[in-house]
Amino acid sequence: MNDRTILSPYFLDQPAGDMPALAMPDWRVLDVALPGGPRLERMGYLYNALAGEVAAALADGERPVAFVGDCCATIGVLAGLQRAGQTPTLVWMDAHGDFNTPATTPSGFLGGMPLAMAVGLGDQTLLRATGLRPWPADKVLLTDGRDLDPGERDNLAAAAIAHVRDVESLLQPGALPAGPLYVHFDVDIIDPAQMQAVNYPAPGGPSAQLVTDLLRALAATGRVVAVSVSTWDAALDPDGHAQAVAQAALNALFGR
Repeated sequence: MNDRTILSPYFLDQPAGDMPALAMPDWRVLDVALPGGPRLERMGYLYNALAGEVAAALADGERPVAFVGDCCATIGVLAGLQRAGQTPTLVWMDAHGDFNTPATTPSGFLGGMPLAMAVGLGDQTLLRATGLRPWPADKVLLTDGRDLDPGERDNLAAAAIAHVRDVESLLQPGALPAGPLYVHFDVDIIDPAQMQAVNYPAPGGPSAQLVTDLLRALAATGRVVAVSVSTWDAALDPDGHAQAVAQAALNALFGR
């Protein structure tokens, strides 16, 4: 299966100035004239466009690979998968749970809520905007998620989301979920000692090599039907070190 790479160069509802430079000539780059209005409505407009790109790739027999500025954009990818009639297990690789709701968040940051939104918790504006029906909780595997707020832990437990803190355990035979897989890779899962160009570093975490090994194992299943990558912050990466670390991990996922 060929990959169709889609770049969504936005952080929430604002253009991310350095991201367009990542695009290769054959990438599709979202350039959306966002309307005025509340932030969530603007994000919903953007993610509806992303969902259309993902669904079109799948209809053409290609695998969508989305590079995005934040994890909220996964709602657009999920909506595109659903439009194409697919419900793969979402393997959410992240230092954070992104499972807060407006009732539990200590900061109000929307970027800490998308996985909860996706399974039907909290504000559902983005799901309505993209036509996404809540993703089944038993089709989600939170991987690492070492940095959780207290209310977030309660939300995860109540939703019965599978949470594997020990990334290395997923390398054991039979540990990965059966069936099709959608891999969401937030580069901040990597120990910030090796991945410093992220906006919300969380101490500890798996090494770049361990994350690379997991991505290679996921690729070896032959069942990865979609990928999204929440990227490093290029403004924090003047020497290109973070990009090189992330690219090495992605090479394993794409079999390069």
